Amino acid sequence: MNERFSGLKKLSKQPAVRLLAMANAKLTAKTDLPVSAPVPEVLEALAQQDAFADMLRLLAAALPARERTWWACLAARDVIEPQVDHPPSLTLAEAWVRGPKDDLRDKARAAMDAADIDDETTLCALCVVYFDGTMGPGELSKMAAPPGASETAAFAMNIKALGQGNSIPETAQVLIERALDIARGGNGQIPLPGTQTQEDVV
Repeated sequence: MNERFSGLKKLSKQPAVRLLAMANAKLTAKTDLPVSAPVPEVLEALAQQDAFADMLRLLAAALPARERTWWACLAARDVIEPQVDHPPSLTLAEAWVRGPKDDLRDKARAAMDAADIDDETTLCALCVVYFDGTMGPGELSKMAAPPGASETAAFAMNIKALGQGNSIPETAQVLIERALDIARGGNGQIPLPGTQTQEDVV
C-alpha cells in the first residue's frame, strides 16, 4: 500500500463499491480490484490512472458526515473572494462542524433556502441538512433525503474549487490531499498555491 493512502482511520471500512452505491454514485475509471476492495486500495488504483475526479467522488462517499462537510467548507472558501464575508450557508455549515446540533441544521436549511441563486456555498449547507440521509431533525427525520445528497454536495463543492488554482490537475491533488489529511485526523489545511492557510475549524 502506498504510504499516501495509509492511516486513513476516519474513512469508512466498508468496501468502496458499497459506499458509492449508498451515495448513488459510481466511478468512471475501471480497476481490476475485487468488489470487496477497501477505499484506500481503490484510491491507490485510481491515482495510478490520474482519475482525480473519481478520487474526489469516492472520498466524498467515504468521509464521515462532519469531516465531509468541513472538506466542502474548505473548498467553498477557495471559491469565494477572500475579501467577501462568508455567506450564511458557509458560516452555519462551519458552525455545525464545530458542534453538530439540530438547531444549526435547521438554520442551515433556512440559509440555503434564502440564498442568492449564484451562492455556491449552499452546497455546504446541503451537506449539513442531509448529512444522515434524512430530510432533517424532528418530524423530518422520518423522511428519507435523496440518496447520496450530502455526499454529492461535498463532491460538487470540490469540483467547483478545481478552477481556483494554477491548473486543474494541480488543484485536484491539493483537494485530494486535504481529504486524506482529514481522514488521518488532521484539519485539512492545505492551501491552494498562491493562497493563505485557512482557519482551523475541526
